[in-house]
Amino acid sequence: MRLSSFVRLLPWLLPVSAAVAQTKPVTSAAPLGALTVEKIMRDPAQWLGTSPGSVAWSEDGKRIYFTWNPEKARRDSLYVVAPTGGTPRKVSLTEQRALPATTGEYDRPYARKVYEKNGDIFLLDLKTGRPCRLTNTADRETDPAFALQGQLISYTRANNLYTWNPGTGETVQRTDFRRGTRPAGTQPTDQSEKFLRAQQLALFEVIRHKEQDARARAQAQKALARLGPKPIYLGTKTVESIQLSPDGRYVTYRLVQEPATEKKAIVPNFVTASGFTEDISTRNKVGAPQTAYELGLYDIGRDTTFSLGYQDLKGLDEQPAYRKEYQLRPTAPAPADSVKKASAAAKGKPATELRRVVPYGPFWSTDGQRAFLVVRSADNKDRWLVSFDPATQKIGLLDRQHDDAWINGPGIGYDQGNVGWMPDSRQVWFQSEETGYSHLYAVDVTTGRKKALTSGNFEIQKAQLSRDKKTWFLTANASHPGEQHFYHMRLDGGPLIQITSRVGGNEVTVSPDEKTLAVRYSSATKPWELYVLDNKVNGTGRPMRQLTHSTTPEFESYPWREPEIITIKARDGADVYARLYRPANAAAQGPAVIFVHGAGYLQNAHKWWSQYSREYMFNNLLVEKGYTVLDIDYRGSSGYGRAVRTGIYRAMGGKDLTDHVDGAKLLVDKYGVSPQRIGLYGGSYGGFITLMAMFTQPDVFRAGAALRSVTDWAHYNHGYTDNILNEPYNDSLAYVRSSPIYYADGLKGALLMCHGMVDTNVHFQDIVRLSQRLIELHKENWELAVYPVEDHGFVEPSSWTDEYKRILKLFETNLKPPAGAAGSSGN
Repeated sequence: MRLSSFVRLLPWLLPVSAAVAQTKPVTSAAPLGALTVEKIMRDPAQWLGTSPGSVAWSEDGKRIYFTWNPEKARRDSLYVVAPTGGTPRKVSLTEQRALPATTGEYDRPYARKVYEKNGDIFLLDLKTGRPCRLTNTADRETDPAFALQGQLISYTRANNLYTWNPGTGETVQRTDFRRGTRPAGTQPTDQSEKFLRAQQLALFEVIRHKEQDARARAQAQKALARLGPKPIYLGTKTVESIQLSPDGRYVTYRLVQEPATEKKAIVPNFVTASGFTEDISTRNKVGAPQTAYELGLYDIGRDTTFSLGYQDLKGLDEQPAYRKEYQLRPTAPAPADSVKKASAAAKGKPATELRRVVPYGPFWSTDGQRAFLVVRSADNKDRWLVSFDPATQKIGLLDRQHDDAWINGPGIGYDQGNVGWMPDSRQVWFQSEETGYSHLYAVDVTTGRKKALTSGNFEIQKAQLSRDKKTWFLTANASHPGEQHFYHMRLDGGPLIQITSRVGGNEVTVSPDEKTLAVRYSSATKPWELYVLDNKVNGTGRPMRQLTHSTTPEFESYPWREPEIITIKARDGADVYARLYRPANAAAQGPAVIFVHGAGYLQNAHKWWSQYSREYMFNNLLVEKGYTVLDIDYRGSSGYGRAVRTGIYRAMGGKDLTDHVDGAKLLVDKYGVSPQRIGLYGGSYGGFITLMAMFTQPDVFRAGAALRSVTDWAHYNHGYTDNILNEPYNDSLAYVRSSPIYYADGLKGALLMCHGMVDTNVHFQDIVRLSQRLIELHKENWELAVYPVEDHGFVEPSSWTDEYKRILKLFETNLKPPAGAAGSSGN
């Protein structure tokens, strides 16, 4: 499941002239010594240190801003440092209020930037560094952009589009969207009322005069009134993504129809300031009615609105391949306002129901002459790039990516993905998994010719064009699946030229003049720090200049183990990557633990600092105690292309679980581990795999700790689950084969389950239902530990400590022989 990563995007980025102040170095009184759960589960800010994050350059390139916490405060703060070095200093709140937002839009010459800050719109002169405030209202203005080739600034307020003219200062409302339906007219519609009205006008002169006066007043008021935009009535829909075409002739927008009824799951919160139980409304469950979307177009010149149709999209009438297993008829008709029926019936052919779609865009070329849309099927099995002509409301196919499983991958995601125009305004660039790995492509909108700009058995994880539109700046794992480097490439493709050189993870933010790189770098044993590097092609191997030092002497005093990256040959022949931790003097037939990372689509067998830092340290503790530890990037993990990503389609707990069983076999066959002393643990998706392992592979795994686990996928959210298992009422077989609750009768070993009671992601109800199932099955060798104040991601050190002391006790009790028994390692 996707575990959301919340990144603070604070408003900043103007030059800071104040002198760099000294920051107190992070100190610690004593070395770490032997590891204990109490030591490693403390607040990381208090003893490990907090790495810099949310890196951004000032607009003049003279400062680098980032969030940091060397003071060991409860929250990170904004810091600034010069790229030439020096001691980072904390940015005051007064300074922060003067900084522009990191996000925004630049004009074509990169002379101005328009952005939103605290609900108001600002225009920044990049040469002088002076911002101009365009709005100062109680309403919130958003989505600022340059319009009419930079002549106007557009933005939205109260779901309507406005423009501001820098030359005249005039603000113009461009749309008039209104909730509800158009008011009925004043003329009677009933036949009886029409007769009475006509009779009154024929009989009484005074009534005729009053009618004439009223018509004259209305005509005079209309002539004097300012000509405003056409009222567009939305009914029960809402509007979003409003934008003005470059020539000012059209307004495009997306209409959103929420389901008429939507039942939300409730999570009770028991430990509250009020002393009363408080309910948290969270989300619906997979298969619930979903939001419908359509693209609207307002032709200003013709004062007319249109809704775009998609009936000619190739493959839109195709039903998902999995339905053949059920021999089902096509799904029920989709709402007419979302996707219209094909015109086949009018041509004498049976009508076919079309799948719902979600439109994104339009995306306009630099010269403003062409536009394209990204259209995705609501079931996420198709993604189309189409040309778009607002004058005719016609679309033309540029590219179709289809997947019988679901569309995703780096630069693709679940929305429009990473797309844009090449500088010639004829070609559209985008990313696709067409070859099995996410790569960069360009397609000519006039000829339809498509070209692959990158290729190979690796992923393009991030792509952007240089400001002069001559060079690609790419982040990829081309050298090794577990390494992340920054590359240059020619506009038209060609070899990737590696710029970063240190083995590990390199997260790069390019300076405004594109001469310098701010690099957040880490290795497997060292957390992220901030560096700078010259953005030069012929300089691979140059040392990076370190700007921050975040870790404490206490953390640094321990010899953290660098895991060995190995491959496991899975039963179907696939190479599965994993991290291996081994004791220096491993005992023959010793114990082993497999850590199962969460999120499903996530990579952890890599060469940089793991986001599972506590688990990494706990794995070191286990090695101290004589355990061999394996950490597998099982099927479904990221970093390895489409086949691995979709390896769990319709069978979670299938290949992802057998990868762990194959890993356990490798531990026995190659590393001398006892087949009777293997356990596993993991949280979220890792907890789900742990449950499936304990229930369906009881002879392989003797003990397992399942943390914040999904126990029944029919109770998880729609956005994640529907892609992998489809809807429960359409693909019940996938849910039965994938949900641990159906296999609970297979439990033999020792099972520990831990769950936060205010988990708004995987609800506490999930583990309660499984507990009742275990009770009814008369299972005894299990326990449930609950954490009353914890959400999905634990926060409190006391909760982390309690949880991992229980996990350690589980393994020590069940995976090691009794003290003094033959073969005991003595740990």
